[in-house]
Amino acid sequence: MIFSSRRFLLQIFIACKEIIVCTILMEKTDHASFIVEQFAEAGYQIDPEALTLLLEQDTTPPFIGRILDSLDESTLVVSPAQIYPALNTRTTPQSGTEYPQVHIRDPDYEDEWIGELDVISDITDQSTCVGEYREFVDFFRNRFSRLGDLLRNRGIGFRPIESLNRRKLGLVEGREEVSVIGMVSDLRTSKNGHRMIEIEDTTGSLRTMVLKNKHDIFEQGMKVMLDEVIGVTGNLSDDGNLLFINSIMWPDMPIRTSSELGEQSVSGKAVMISDVHVGSDTFLEDQWLDFIDWLDHGGSVAGNGSVAGNGSVDVKDIRYLVVAGDLVDGIGIYPNQEEELAITDVYEQYKVAADYFNRIPKHIKVIISPGNHDAVRQAEPQPTFPEKIRKMFSQDVVFVGNPAVISMDGVRTLIYHGRSIDDIVANLPGMKYEDPTRPMIEMLKRRHLSPMYGSRVSIAPEKEDHLVIDKPPHILHCGHVHTVGCTTYRGVTVINSGTWQSQTEFQRRMNLQPDPAKATIVDLATLNTNIISFQ
Repeated sequence: MIFSSRRFLLQIFIACKEIIVCTILMEKTDHASFIVEQFAEAGYQIDPEALTLLLEQDTTPPFIGRILDSLDESTLVVSPAQIYPALNTRTTPQSGTEYPQVHIRDPDYEDEWIGELDVISDITDQSTCVGEYREFVDFFRNRFSRLGDLLRNRGIGFRPIESLNRRKLGLVEGREEVSVIGMVSDLRTSKNGHRMIEIEDTTGSLRTMVLKNKHDIFEQGMKVMLDEVIGVTGNLSDDGNLLFINSIMWPDMPIRTSSELGEQSVSGKAVMISDVHVGSDTFLEDQWLDFIDWLDHGGSVAGNGSVAGNGSVDVKDIRYLVVAGDLVDGIGIYPNQEEELAITDVYEQYKVAADYFNRIPKHIKVIISPGNHDAVRQAEPQPTFPEKIRKMFSQDVVFVGNPAVISMDGVRTLIYHGRSIDDIVANLPGMKYEDPTRPMIEMLKRRHLSPMYGSRVSIAPEKEDHLVIDKPPHILHCGHVHTVGCTTYRGVTVINSGTWQSQTEFQRRMNLQPDPAKATIVDLATLNTNIISFQ
């Protein structure tokens, strides 16, 4: 009865809001249309009460621009709470202000393009952790807060877990549906085959269950990973100790197309490669030299080279070369590695690599990020290479950490070596190394590059979790798994650029077949990709 009454009151409230908005639109049609259109062009809807607030003001385009700048990228509907801060800081405009038709750029990217190449995010010279207990607490609180905010901005009324104790105390009746946000602390399957997911927030913990006969939700429940932050909606048991899940939400990317994210005025292309592995006895030197020669002179690709993708490639258009880690094979990365090395001194490996890269034409800006085989700390996020190594390369080479966010002529590119793909493949059903883009899409859904803590990926407890994907990138570029793949997900171009190393003995034992000697070319204007083989 209480649930029915609340529903009835909610319907009356919504109807009243619609009447109010209709009246306002009749009186101020032109002004309201302008406001709604500006928010729609930036990818947002506006709540009727928020529209009312703006109509009561003498709203100008710059004022709307400031509101858009303040919004989180996962916001779908702009609420009054997101309008009030701007109202409190604005200055009153002069009377008679006109409202011309203007195009407002996407606020996710407007403030980040400084020049042709800009390093937006990088742990280098910012690492402060020493491994103390309090650092781990702060690290996980930061992860929970940021990912939780992305979920809350969807407009769903999530509750703290502590508030559910009201049912235990007999203060809440009925089977009202509730929504909570939590970090996953335990996963298991019950003896009856149901999926048990325990979550926790800063106020408490909660046991939840996905019933096996709810096939779609059960399939989602099997894809939940430890330590990730999710939102769940369901009904509490009579004693309030268990939540039966009806839906599971991930932070996910906003739904946008490549054309909405791409910088249409940009000309030029970027080449994406990874896992060069200089120093290994399986490094494909001949194919690598063909690639360097092609960058310098263009023309046909040697051997059985071919181009696959959208349109042809003119090397004169190439302006950037981005390397996503494992520049060299390293030393002591795995047992008996020295038996598979052509160069057994790590600094000699980098000297040879530097000689290769110093041959690249000067008009191509080279950006290099480290991986787990490189001479940097193994814990992620990884600062960039030490100065002793950087000095071997041309001064034009830009070194960044792992992960790093760069802007190439306004095209926001997230570079991550991809070590966490091992964890995702091992823990999520249906994931395979042969299709590396699928685990990468799971990163984007979770808005986190390495959701599981303490598995195959060692993560340093910094003050901030640098693996959270705060803003949607135009491009996500990974490597690590030695296979090639390109796709798009919600407007993000997803690239795994393969390797320049043939099958190793370890890969042979694991029945892993690499896809080597390929480079992925991205058109920065359209985000279309081509894969060029140098085999």
